[in-house]
Amino acid sequence: MSVHTAERPGHRCTTRHAQAIYPFVAAGGLGGRGVFVGRDSSGGAFCYDPWALYAEGALDDPNAIVLGKLGQGKSALMKTLLWRMLLFGRRAFVLDVKSEYGPLCRAVGVKPIALVPGRGVRLNPLASRPEEHGQLELLRAVTVTAVDGPLTQIEAGALREALRAVRGRGVDEPTLPEIAAVLFEPTAEMAAHLRTTPERLSRDVRRAALALQDLCEGPLRGMFDGPTTPGLDLDAKLVVLDLHAVRDSPAVGILMACATAWMSALLARMATEPGRARLVNVADESWKIVQHTGLGEWFQSNFKLARQFGVMNVVVLHKLADLQAAGDAGSRAARIAEGLIADASTRIVYHQDESQVPLTRTLLGLSESEAQLISMLSPGQALWRVGSRSFVVHHYRSSSEAELTNTDTGMSVKSGVSARG
Repeated sequence: MSVHTAERPGHRCTTRHAQAIYPFVAAGGLGGRGVFVGRDSSGGAFCYDPWALYAEGALDDPNAIVLGKLGQGKSALMKTLLWRMLLFGRRAFVLDVKSEYGPLCRAVGVKPIALVPGRGVRLNPLASRPEEHGQLELLRAVTVTAVDGPLTQIEAGALREALRAVRGRGVDEPTLPEIAAVLFEPTAEMAAHLRTTPERLSRDVRRAALALQDLCEGPLRGMFDGPTTPGLDLDAKLVVLDLHAVRDSPAVGILMACATAWMSALLARMATEPGRARLVNVADESWKIVQHTGLGEWFQSNFKLARQFGVMNVVVLHKLADLQAAGDAGSRAARIAEGLIADASTRIVYHQDESQVPLTRTLLGLSESEAQLISMLSPGQALWRVGSRSFVVHHYRSSSEAELTNTDTGMSVKSGVSARG
């Protein structure tokens, strides 16, 4: 004889409340707005749009920091994010020190701008800012990096007066050689404004003049020593500055300072354009940036102004110890590095060695379980800390995207072998 039990009455509620019954099955996710990244640990689709999340109050800023060992998938993530965001009408600017973005550029229909000494491609860092104040900020940032230290008051003042002298000749786009020439031979008017003599002023600013001269005539000759090369599509939806040829040069800090100064000027111009597209600004190998004080300050400024310009700044690193190596504890470079972490509301962490877990947990404010997790992640998996929420996300790529993001073809045994990127 069978025993029949009465069926319990059903309970009606919203899915928002029902997810509390099965919290690991019905995860909240970030919603469906933005680009598809992959699937979270519950199996649900994980989408991401920092601008939408900021508008909803889920993020304090649109900036992001991406960490991961070689071969774990951080480069593949960045390229697919850019590719998908471009399809949504976004724009992107990339500082590429490893020459990895060629396939993506070809897919988009643009050419990377390869900066190589003596190859004839020039970018004038002062050209994109028509107003004197903006040009002066750029000029001082470049000079700080060129002299590898802070400017004296007389040097800062002389740069201002030299810029005014060149602009006073009717030059709308001053070049660095013109500025250096005026510093070597200051005019009487420049000296009078600074309450000194031309001879003494020339001696006092000789360090800055020599640094700018070396930038124009030394290892980087032919790159930033004249007007911007005509024909470069600097307003394309994807602009990639390929710095691979000088990545190991001692002058790479100056090169990146000039490139970043030019990019910052472009952002300022974009901010005034009606209906401007959102922009993603990516800096790979970011530890090379913050170890140069002048360049680090520029990048920090970009982070601070991200909301004003509508820019998602992304720094890509192997580990946070790379940022700490930017300077001694308490140094200006070290504080800048810490500030970049604090100003990034999205933290994406791929597999980290056990030795890196304590520092990563401390600087990112991870919980104990999150800290344990990041040493157990598989390639393609990452811990996403988006504001106050955390997700384990497995990144998905299509077959065509795998071709765009393959960065370890040199390790393939035969053609057709898939790569993590």
